[in-house]
Amino acid sequence: MVRLSCALVSLLVAGSASAFAPSSFSIPRHVASSSALQMEQDSGAKDPVRVGVIGCGRIGIVHLGAINKAPGVSCVVVSNPTVSKAEDAAKTFGVPRFTSDAMDVITDPEVDAVWICSPSQFHADQIKACAANGKHVFCEKPIATDLAETVEAINACNEAGVKLMIGLQRRFDPNFLRVKQAVEQKEVGEPIIIKLCSRDPSPPPREYVKGGGGIFNDMAVHDLDMTRFLAGEDPIEILAVGSCHIDKSIEDLPGSEAFDTASCIVRYPGGVNAMVDVCRQSSYGYDQRAEVLGTQGMIATDNVYPNTAKIYKNDFTGNADMPFDFFLSRYFEAYVTESEAFCKSLVEDSPVPCTGIDGLIALVMSLAADKSAAENRWVKFSEIIESVYCSSPTECSLLVDSDVFPEGFKPTKSIKDLDNIVVPDVDAQKEGEASPSLKKRIFG
Repeated sequence: MVRLSCALVSLLVAGSASAFAPSSFSIPRHVASSSALQMEQDSGAKDPVRVGVIGCGRIGIVHLGAINKAPGVSCVVVSNPTVSKAEDAAKTFGVPRFTSDAMDVITDPEVDAVWICSPSQFHADQIKACAANGKHVFCEKPIATDLAETVEAINACNEAGVKLMIGLQRRFDPNFLRVKQAVEQKEVGEPIIIKLCSRDPSPPPREYVKGGGGIFNDMAVHDLDMTRFLAGEDPIEILAVGSCHIDKSIEDLPGSEAFDTASCIVRYPGGVNAMVDVCRQSSYGYDQRAEVLGTQGMIATDNVYPNTAKIYKNDFTGNADMPFDFFLSRYFEAYVTESEAFCKSLVEDSPVPCTGIDGLIALVMSLAADKSAAENRWVKFSEIIESVYCSSPTECSLLVDSDVFPEGFKPTKSIKDLDNIVVPDVDAQKEGEASPSLKKRIFG
């Protein structure tokens, strides 16, 4: 299978939530008392993996609860700029130390791995700092909103020989996983069409949208990544359009920040097409569904409801309550499971299930969608990839709208020079794998 990830490694490795919280959200009690994932390895004979958590907001608390009960892992320090939140989290989960400074966690000599649950603008610098201090990293997406900085952060971890896992939580949702299983086991034959929809209960405030990178980067990126996850292939090109129907106050914002509704078509190898639609408002709750049409059938998911109760009346038949209306309620189990999966990777020293390259390709897809909508045309993902030049693995820059490349470096022409700046990740290094080669068809 030809993979865009191979091309990205050869070429480039050379917080925000779409739905907004109701008035209150309580972490389910079982987070502090039980673990959904049962790890096979008996870690009792080993010293526990000691971890720290940066950020004690809603997401940080979810991950901290999962860490707290994962076998073979012990949280020893947490941080939050509002130190009272760190103190409360430490008391709730029995963490011995807390601080207001993230660097205290990153430089702590007792810490083996760090969970980065801070605002998105701090992710890349904190990842690099973790790598410099020899800490394994779990980071909520995005790694960075800038492509060059994303590459630098990934390479920093790969050069340091530390694990990097990116939080693309929908990959761990049991509904989407069941669709993935059906595709892999050919239960519906060969895939023909993949469909994803993502519609939020209500639009975010204008202040959130402004400067947020646009609807493709802060919302559709999850669905674009899911098309790749379900397809099991890397995408070729994309066509995207956007419009404003819900919140007219954002119409004067630049680019795709002015869109509250968008649609994408993604072409995959073998003639498979994926279709994505996103909207910042759904009158009937949080709408998150997937569908795969195959040559022998179709599999689709429904929304997730707080309960299975239904009402039957002469004028209505259906669910008694609306679907979950908040991303943490809808994806709570997925957030817990992804955190436990990284714990397992640390304890067993096994490859992470969602790599830095996965996070990088998701960003490439969202940037290509943005470019397509702006220019009203199909955009090949190679157009986004070839805009990055790395003079060293951790010194990268964007060459936007330029035909001038440094001498000896032209991403679409030769792999020889790219091999000089490839940094395989820590698991590839352990296995002694050679760096993946650049595939001509990816850059065709």
